[in-house]
Amino acid sequence: MSAPLRRVALVAAHFVPGNLASVHRSRLWSLHLREFGWEPVIVTTHWDYYEEQIETDLMELVPPDLKVIRTKAFGTRPIRLVGDLGVRAFRAHRLALCELSRGNGVDFVHITIPSNFSALLGRMVKRKTGVPYGIDYIDPWVHEFPGSRNLFTKAWASARLAEWLEPWAVRDASLITGINRRYFQGVLDRNPHLTRQAVLAEMPYGGSEVDHDYARRHPRPAKLFAAHAGKFNLIYAGAMLPQGYAVLERLLEALALLRQRRDGLGKLFHLHFVGTGKSPNDPQGFNIRPSIERHGLSDCVSETPQRMPYLNVLNHLHAASGILVMGSTEPHYSPSKIFQSVMSRRPVFALLHRDSTAVGVLRATRAGQLVTLTEKELPDAVALAAELERFIFNNEFSEGTVQWDALARHSARASARILAAALDEAVARGGKPEAAR
Repeated sequence: MSAPLRRVALVAAHFVPGNLASVHRSRLWSLHLREFGWEPVIVTTHWDYYEEQIETDLMELVPPDLKVIRTKAFGTRPIRLVGDLGVRAFRAHRLALCELSRGNGVDFVHITIPSNFSALLGRMVKRKTGVPYGIDYIDPWVHEFPGSRNLFTKAWASARLAEWLEPWAVRDASLITGINRRYFQGVLDRNPHLTRQAVLAEMPYGGSEVDHDYARRHPRPAKLFAAHAGKFNLIYAGAMLPQGYAVLERLLEALALLRQRRDGLGKLFHLHFVGTGKSPNDPQGFNIRPSIERHGLSDCVSETPQRMPYLNVLNHLHAASGILVMGSTEPHYSPSKIFQSVMSRRPVFALLHRDSTAVGVLRATRAGQLVTLTEKELPDAVALAAELERFIFNNEFSEGTVQWDALARHSARASARILAAALDEAVARGGKPEAAR
């Protein structure tokens, strides 16, 4: 007779049908956690309170028996006092978690951040109900970002607030997880008691064939490619990273060199940047078009600033001639899009920091070409142009040579298995803070 399932409340400020990348963290876990002894319950906010666009078709990718608690939140109309959904839904999430935790309703609370303010819920709920909690770092909370050192600015205040709040939030945590160790190493350095008190686990988003199977069964026109039929259509889908602009500039410089070598490159090749704008919903929020124009590449490179719905992205990946995965000069950054790119069964061209965990994924799967960089040394533009030329005009990609077994080790199922094992250990330890032991 199998043991009864334990229950974990997965707290996510945004969830499906929201179109932010973070919604897929808890969704992908929820596909597989039952297999490893844990029943997930999602605590999130109703989509009526989202500012970002929603994609109703994403509901088809959620297990039909998944319990999802959708709370209210403070709105942003007619006056937008606070934008962060974690703040606006904080009180409602706290009440929902306390209610859920009473009477052995859940055995653990695990909070995905951002929204970073949601991390405060764990300790509050533990104090009220005794249920242990963990925090999952999709991104680092305390870190430097543009403007964070400019005194008395909004960015500076946000950075100082993070430095003040994070120690309180993690004080009694029983579990710390993240995309990889670098995502949460900083919090361990600042709060060394966690290395003794908390279970530590790292796992990528991973990829799921559920998503790709659905996209293939429900194909949509790849509208971006319609005006470029017959060309080699290379696509980058995702936001621009703060530390990714140097990589972008070197890529465009290399393409400009290739354009000099290949007359009429614009008639043979087109690179599409999608979702790279200043705002997810602004079709005029061009972020990289000035760089494209400065390099004289408008005939073969374009930007669609607004975020594309997730299933549309998958459809375009499936229809593309190639997929660009572009990282940053930060070694901790591991683009989750590497999994979707490989699973799209199209050749991948990756520009990644040599220490990114995505490097190992691409090398193990043999799904494309890889060019590495460091924070101090970018690829030589001439050499990068040669790599691009080989990828575009002499591509030897074949699905049959991809090592699919290697990808399985980085799947969403594998990620859920790691989380379940970490939850088992955290509960077995009793979820007691170090001071109480």
